Amino acid sequence: MDFLLHPDKYLEALGPTVALLVIWAIIFAESGLFFGFFLPGDSLLLTAGLLAYKGFLNLWILAPGVVVGAILGDNVGYWFGNKVGPPIFSRPESRFFKPQNLAKAHEFYVKYGPITLVLARFMPFIRTFVPIVAGAVKMEYKTFFFYNVLGGLLWGAGVTLAGFFLGAMFPPEVLDRYFILIIIAVVLVSALPTMLHLWNDNKAKILARLRGGSQPAE
Repeated sequence: MDFLLHPDKYLEALGPTVALLVIWAIIFAESGLFFGFFLPGDSLLLTAGLLAYKGFLNLWILAPGVVVGAILGDNVGYWFGNKVGPPIFSRPESRFFKPQNLAKAHEFYVKYGPITLVLARFMPFIRTFVPIVAGAVKMEYKTFFFYNVLGGLLWGAGVTLAGFFLGAMFPPEVLDRYFILIIIAVVLVSALPTMLHLWNDNKAKILARLRGGSQPAE
């Protein structure tokens, strides 16, 4: 749990080379492996970018590796979903598999189509299962690959660079004191475009529910 809250301490203790490998491995796992849904992708990337600003990590090695890890992780998820097929949706719950997460990812995919692969990158839990869903419903691979690369670039490089620029914006003592709050704020901001997109598509239904009225017709 402490790693989730203070990944910088652990990464610095590992040394630059091992820290890079750990970061890339976590991003790979979170992007398409069942057990990766609980891993700290957003906070890890922000922390890695901050460590790059401090000179502990090389940004020009870190960022491309993150993007590659995110793209490869999604590819593994797609391959797995493609091989298993629709029966995966009735798979029983296990320690590393939560059916409700897959169901949410499937609902998200049905509603938004291929762009889900980009939007879901900025949504913890959902991003792990969306490529699996894409494979299970047999999305054309060329389409999948395009949106996979686009999402990997926007999320992987974008959040890492956000962490890098955080280092330039705040004095070290402010970052040390309010690190967790700053991370939470940046994660929320990074997810804002996706949340606004969801709000615009669903605001009529949401407002109807809040008012206790009936939902509008589709």
